Amino acid sequence: MITLDTASLVPPYEQVRAQIAEQINDGTLAVGTRLPTVRRLAADLGLAVNTVARAYRELEDADLVDTRGRAGTFVSTTGDRSRTAAANAAQEYAAVVRKLGLARGEALRIVTAALG
Repeated sequence: MITLDTASLVPPYEQVRAQIAEQINDGTLAVGTRLPTVRRLAADLGLAVNTVARAYRELEDADLVDTRGRAGTFVSTTGDRSRTAAANAAQEYAAVVRKLGLARGEALRIVTAALG
């Protein structure tokens, strides 16, 4: 289930993308699950088709979903790699922070702001 916060400064496509990505990463949406069509999800959420299409494109760019033409969009078998990629990026960030001599609290504030 996807819910939109109309008062949020986060664009609707990003809210959709983030919620689907979270559902994939926490296992709510299992590998192979077929997502609703772009038109169907747009209608269900009261969004423009292009808004949902952008969210799906970004999910595909992140290898979380595969689009198979008219067959639809499915949770990808490579979606599990997103956690590995995030962990690797975190390790790289931690190495940079240590090299720069930043305090742990400041480093956490920086990443929290970036996730904003």
